[in-house]
Amino acid sequence: MSGDGASSAAGVRMIRRIALLRAEDDAEATAAELAARGFEAAIAPAIEIHTLPAALPQGPFDALVATSPRAIRALSATDRAKLATIPLHVVGARAARAARDAGLAFADEPAADAAGLAERLARTLPPGARLLYLVGRDRKPMLEAALAAAGFSVEAVELYAAEVRETWSGRETGAVAGCDAALHYSRRTAAIAVTLAARSGLAERFRLLLHVCLSADVAEPLAAAGAARIVVAAAPDEAHLMTALERAAGPSPKG
Repeated sequence: MSGDGASSAAGVRMIRRIALLRAEDDAEATAAELAARGFEAAIAPAIEIHTLPAALPQGPFDALVATSPRAIRALSATDRAKLATIPLHVVGARAARAARDAGLAFADEPAADAAGLAERLARTLPPGARLLYLVGRDRKPMLEAALAAAGFSVEAVELYAAEVRETWSGRETGAVAGCDAALHYSRRTAAIAVTLAARSGLAERFRLLLHVCLSADVAEPLAAAGAARIVVAAAPDEAHLMTALERAAGPSPKG
């Protein structure tokens, strides 16, 4: 496993076709970004997104918390209006953009990560503050645990579910088989992609791809599956992920 300054052996200049395993709507946005950088994307989602019927708990709340742009986008227009005046704390630029689009009110600049957000809230909000956390059904528990440990009352409302796909289609299988590299944004989808590749008869081909990962945590299921060509972004955001890909892939034919 290497940092984003690493380059692999001879032939890296041929890396132009990239597998995208994230949910289809996110993958389409990433595909446009890749195209602008001279890459071709093959979309083969590991998960499917379903909006959940959710009722907001009764307020009042001292603050909103969100780490997922998808949770914000899943709010109904009525719920957005109800929450519009509550100070919102988010993680990452993508969640911040979704919040602006939804008309929600920022309390502060986006935090870099969940740990940083928990530390900020512990400094700025009084113990016992009531927080509404906008989430997906499948999520890591660390932020909720940290906020509870800081003495906050945290109520999570599950707005969407990221369902595991059982198989790739024949078209998707063929598309992944023709790729040179894969981008990985989450540990969960990386692990699911390993399973899907095996079910599709692509286990060995998938291991041989260059795997460009958002973080070392994301890379772990790939390393455990035997992938040897793994590059980790210098920081866990899309800009650094793209930089890691470009450095590993070599010059674009676009110049």
